[in-house]
Amino acid sequence: MLRYLYATDLERAPDLAAGMFRDRAAQFRDRLGWDVQVDALGWETDQYDVCDPLYVIATDRSGAHLGSLRFLPTTGPHMLAEVFPHLAPRIHDRDVWEATRFCLAPRSPLGTARLLLLAASQLGLSMGLTHALGVFDGAMPRVYRRLGWEPEVLGQAAGIAAGRWTFDPAIHDRLCHATGVSPQRARDWFEADLGHLPLPT
Repeated sequence: MLRYLYATDLERAPDLAAGMFRDRAAQFRDRLGWDVQVDALGWETDQYDVCDPLYVIATDRSGAHLGSLRFLPTTGPHMLAEVFPHLAPRIHDRDVWEATRFCLAPRSPLGTARLLLLAASQLGLSMGLTHALGVFDGAMPRVYRRLGWEPEVLGQAAGIAAGRWTFDPAIHDRLCHATGVSPQRARDWFEADLGHLPLPT
């Protein structure tokens, strides 16, 4: 299942939120060795988690966290502009959002990464966005290519790259086919959480 929750709505799913932030600590601090902040609860958070980002979350049947992504509009504070400005020109566009903190839980099954890409694609198409931006390890483009949605690399330095994904219905259909999730089911998951909200302006 896929969930779409703004930070201000995480209180509706406290166990899911705790699992997400703890799995982020397990991935970014413990497995990758990044210099990140982990609090006394074992949660990994940073300054962008207080900007009311939109989290895309894959869950198991019990509702537990399997993987997640964090989205922020490029019209406000975001990582590429403030932490990695040397990787790409500043983009300030209401139709372009940044995706960061791509996290897979230690127990996540095969297919979770592709399911998160499907979720990101559904978010973009449903919200009328044109592109998503991201910062990733320089070796990741071939992984994204294998998963079915490769970004355009905008710049790279010291093994880190910035890229841009284009939201495209044809790509979305391929991701649906690859994940075994029907386009209608993908829409239903999005609308269950966000269908009642107006689109960003």
